[in-house]
Amino acid sequence: MQPVSLEVTPAVDSQRLQSLRSLTLVVYILYAVGVFTGLPAFIGILINHLKAGDTEGTIYRSHFSWQMRSFWWGLAWAILGWVTIWVGVGFVILGANWLWLVYRLVRGFLNWNDGKPMPV
Repeated sequence: MQPVSLEVTPAVDSQRLQSLRSLTLVVYILYAVGVFTGLPAFIGILINHLKAGDTEGTIYRSHFSWQMRSFWWGLAWAILGWVTIWVGVGFVILGANWLWLVYRLVRGFLNWNDGKPMPV
């Protein structure tokens, strides 16, 4: 009986990278829909946290970090905006947060499309 090789072949590595690329796009799409409806973003953050370990050593790790920071900071600012909406400043916070999230999604998608990592 031949021993099983655990070496990563170029074909397996290529498949892994293509899978991570697709998964990263799915999460960007979930966040983009979530900017308008909310719920899909929570599915996106769940995927980010469950699959983050699989992205180690690839450019997609920087995209996952970018996505996670966008979600958590966006959620924090949204909560602050809703809490302060009764004094009027909440509308400004929510509007600025929405624009910031859209910017981060567009920038992330453009870097993803060009095969570039996100800044850390």
